[in-house]
Amino acid sequence: MANDLTSLERVRCTLEHREPDKIPFDLGGSKVTGIAATAYKNLRDYLKFPVIVISIFDIVQQLVLVDQDIFDYLKIDIKMLNPGKPIDPGLSTDIKQEGNYKLFDNEWGQGWRMPVDGGFYYDIYKHPFEKITGIEELMKYPFPKADDPGRFKSLKDTAHKYIKQEKVAYLLGRPIAGIFEEALRLRGYEFFLMDIVLNPKLAESILDILTEFKLKYWDIALEEVGENVLIITETDDVATQNGLFMAPEMYRKFIKPRHKRINDFIKKKARTKVYIFYHSCGAVKELIPDFIECGFDILNPVQVTAKGMDTKELKKLYGNDITFWGGGIDTQQVLPFGSPQQVRDEVKRRIDDLAPDGGFVFNTVHNIQADVPPENILAMWETLQKYGKY
Repeated sequence: MANDLTSLERVRCTLEHREPDKIPFDLGGSKVTGIAATAYKNLRDYLKFPVIVISIFDIVQQLVLVDQDIFDYLKIDIKMLNPGKPIDPGLSTDIKQEGNYKLFDNEWGQGWRMPVDGGFYYDIYKHPFEKITGIEELMKYPFPKADDPGRFKSLKDTAHKYIKQEKVAYLLGRPIAGIFEEALRLRGYEFFLMDIVLNPKLAESILDILTEFKLKYWDIALEEVGENVLIITETDDVATQNGLFMAPEMYRKFIKPRHKRINDFIKKKARTKVYIFYHSCGAVKELIPDFIECGFDILNPVQVTAKGMDTKELKKLYGNDITFWGGGIDTQQVLPFGSPQQVRDEVKRRIDDLAPDGGFVFNTVHNIQADVPPENILAMWETLQKYGKY
């Protein structure tokens, strides 16, 4: 195929499981495919790009907006479109310093903190539902408003600009993580995982509140973007490095029906064919058929170091049914600590495994962290340019 496709055409071709001119490249398209501020600044300095004020869009992960000059230089194919800041702040607070930590609460009342010295991102430390004992008490909580107009302020105009004017694909973001992930954050990991077994009605009530929040958000967001949309992002970390958070049967009972409900709603509401991007870290191989059944079209990040996540086998088993978005290089060891040659070897291997017949968008396994040297980022990118052509 001639190398004259627009980014939008290239991505659409890939999602249709056809081979475009080259593998699409995502860096900075979402909260799970981005680059941390320190690594981004180091990359700009290394490339001798102008010194600018770097814009952080995700406070928790310290992720930056990729500027147009880097976007063009690295031939990135994906842009980001996230909801805006709500007008009603809910329970959110400004960042303040207490002792050795910077900390803040988000609109749900979750508490996040980062060490002042040597901190690269915020960790959750306060779970607002932790002391709730029953459904009646839960329903009195001051939940944020999914339909807050601030969330939708610029969606329509930006979507039109990206699709109609720039001819570039974008990832349409969401205001919260997945229903399971947010339930863990709100209730506390130990409490919610126990609730599933010991207090399932409370667990389901929390999941239903989060599901309804998502449905209301997507209803308005999809109305705003109209036909100018291709990819919807959803996320729910349901696995660890070595296995699932829960037995597959528990996922199928508590989480899968709600995932399917959200996905069915999105695809019915959308004015054009959309592809749903699903992010889950960890060893999710066992659930990939379930993801496909409930309407996910894209799997991210393909954590290659997790148990069972062999890229060659995954492509063979599921490459006709789902697009792999990520898996381009391990971000736990190889990208931050490997030599440039080790980076090149890893990227070449993942391209060989995942690229045939389309259905592969190149991205790292999750965000590029602060300690990744720019030499390795460029070694990754140069290898993609060399071997990423069809």
